[in-house]
Amino acid sequence: MRRLLPTTVAAMLSLACTFSTHHCAAQQTAAPSPVPDVASAATPAKPAPAYESDPKFQKALEAAKQKVSLQADERLARWKKASKIAQGQCVECLREVVKYQVRLQEWKDALGTVAQLEAIAVEPEDKFYVATERGQLLMHVNGDQPKPDQLKQAVASLEAALVIRPNNRTALYQDGRALAMLGRYDEAKAQFQHYLDRASESDHYRLRVEHFIDNPHLAALPMAPPFTVVTSEGEEFNLDDMNGKVVLLDFWATWCGPCNESLPELKKIAKDFANEPLVVISISQDHDPVAWKEFIAKHEMTWPQYRDADNALGTAYGVHAIPHYFTIDADGVLTTEMVGTDSDVRGKLKKLIAHAKDEQQKKAAASDKAGQ
Repeated sequence: MRRLLPTTVAAMLSLACTFSTHHCAAQQTAAPSPVPDVASAATPAKPAPAYESDPKFQKALEAAKQKVSLQADERLARWKKASKIAQGQCVECLREVVKYQVRLQEWKDALGTVAQLEAIAVEPEDKFYVATERGQLLMHVNGDQPKPDQLKQAVASLEAALVIRPNNRTALYQDGRALAMLGRYDEAKAQFQHYLDRASESDHYRLRVEHFIDNPHLAALPMAPPFTVVTSEGEEFNLDDMNGKVVLLDFWATWCGPCNESLPELKKIAKDFANEPLVVISISQDHDPVAWKEFIAKHEMTWPQYRDADNALGTAYGVHAIPHYFTIDADGVLTTEMVGTDSDVRGKLKKLIAHAKDEQQKKAAASDKAGQ
């Protein structure tokens, strides 16, 4: 089963909280300049674009950058307004528009914005960004099931980016995935090896890339975004180091009423599957660490707990409403996404755990046979 897109999630949403506003509702988703040398000093300075001095643009830009809590769609609207006033000539504006379109999974719109940016891109940095972003976006079209021609375009775009920056790990990783999705496994493995040769030991994608080199077929599947966190008990949790276990991610908050309603069932799941190949980790959107710790102690939430204070994980997983659940199979593949109190979490887990146990038995049997 593939990850559900936000439109699908919205259709099945029951009761959930939008954590950016702490609001609960039904049916809601929610450096100084360097000293110039003689040659550069002789070159006339390039005049600033006319739009930069436009008071309307300055006001719109200030609003877009305003440090206030906004939903992604509102932030996107502000950047679009600034870009429109600049008549599509503001590189910063277009890049920010792309960022929020990606966050909202508006893949086709983002591709259109990247095309606008390409038309004005002059600096190598901007050309690299265009090529990399287009390649990644093409892999998300058609519900994350791009057609072969789109995948070929993605490979061409990503490899154009690698001409500009041959050692860029993002482009290497995504190119490897696109090649794997085309069934070009040897080429994919080569790109993943290039990535690994340039990755530090602490690189979040290192373990995943090692898995892809061993089994490039996995790279063609919708993998869950990797992360490493330290839980409330001081234990490190690395998603890609679960050793064949199923993972349930539970995004929640102490102030979320529907989350509290779902807590008894979550506690029962953690207890009932305690001896099964399953890891449950609850990821809180709370800002107050004291209130969070008191809550998990009071309610005996004994499974791994993590406080996502800066919402980095929530952003990576596109979480706009809670409770929000993700099930990840033993290979790290994102299998289901569920929102609200009516989510059949237990039913999804039973199937994934049964499959994980079957795979463990097969590996054990193969190991015993090899040892004979």
